[in-house]
Amino acid sequence: MIVMDDRHQVVSDLREHLRDLDAEFDREMRARGFDPAQAENVALPSHLAALYTERQQVKAALTEAEEKTDD
Repeated sequence: MIVMDDRHQVVSDLREHLRDLDAEFDREMRARGFDPAQAENVALPSHLAALYTERQQVKAALTEAEEKTDD
C-alpha cells in the first residue's frame, strides 16, 4: 500500500502545483492586459509563454499520474 500512497501524494502535489501555476498565470496575464481565457490565441511575452508551457507540462504529468493511480 505504500506505493499507492506515494502515487496519491504525487497526484496531490501535482494538483497543488498546478493550482499555484494557474493562479500565477492568471495574475500575470491580467497584469499585462491579457484575458487568460485567450492564452492559446495570442502571442505571449517570454515569461508568460514559459508559465504557459510549465502549466501544460504539469497538466500532462498530472494526467499520467492519475491514470497510474487508476490501475
